[in-house]
Parts: sequence; C-alpha cells; structure tokens
Amino acid sequence: MAEHLASIFGTEKDRVNCPFYFKIGVCRHGDRCSRLHTRPSISPTLLLSNMYQRPDMITPGMDPQGHALDPRKIQEHFEDFYEDLFEELGKYGAIESLNVCDNLADHMVGNVYVQFREEEHAAAALQALTGRFYAGNELYVIYSLWMFVVMLQSKSVPCNGKQLSLVNFV
Repeated sequence: MAEHLASIFGTEKDRVNCPFYFKIGVCRHGDRCSRLHTRPSISPTLLLSNMYQRPDMITPGMDPQGHALDPRKIQEHFEDFYEDLFEELGKYGAIESLNVCDNLADHMVGNVYVQFREEEHAAAALQALTGRFYAGNELYVIYSLWMFVVMLQSKSVPCNGKQLSLVNFV
C-alpha cells in the first residue's frame, strides 16, 4: 500500500495532494482547489507571485491605450526588470537560478522563482521581502519546491523525430 501511495504522490491519480501545486508551486484552481497544497517550511527556492507585469499583458503587442509596442521596448522592459531583481535578490545570498514566467495562465503570469545556493539565503530574502511593495503591489513571497521538481521531472521525450522537454511551464 505504501509503495502504491508513493508511486502516485503528486500525480493526477493522487486524490489528496494537488498535482499542479506539487509541480509548480501554484494551482490553477487557487483556493477553490479540493486537494491539499503542501507548502514547504524551508527551501532554497522562493516564489514571488505575479511580480512581473509586462507592458503588453492586456493585449500582446499593445500598450493599455491600444498603441502598438515595439518588441525591442518590451524586451528592454524585461531586461531592466530582471537586472533590478537580480541585484536586489543578490543582497540576500548567492543566486543559483532566477526564472520569470511569461505565461498566459493567470496562476503563472509574472511569477518569479529564485533558487538561492543556501536555504538561509532564501529565509533572509523571504523575511526582508515580506510586506514590501514593487510597482505599487505588495509582494507575495513563499517558499517553493518548484526548482527541485523541475530538476526531477525534466526529461526529454521523442516526438515526431524531435526531442521535447516535458517541463514547459517557464
């Protein structure tokens, strides 16, 4: 029995734990989800939920007033954001990985995942960033196991003669 439960943990067959939350640290169902969202009590990885706001997030390629945006300006906006964020997060410790989600799904859009070299660095960043604001919005920062899941589940599979990655949420 224990072996069976271990084999289905975090998959669609697991009726207790949410597979979305297990894989990416957020759930498309949010608080309406009927399954358990187990948050780690410590991790070297943090999730800064919906932090990055693209200038064309309402209509791709257009600003909020409906004017066309130069793709170079969008890229420049992102690079400025990334550079500022990397510099700020680097104050708390060595960064192993920094990922910003550019995804159309509401539960993923603008999410930032940062993996520090040490759990203590993530703890310091969590404490310092909680209650702070960025671009007029309060930061929502939590521990995440997302980077570990990506490393564990990242594998290539053949598809029409090409190798495709099963991990495609960033």
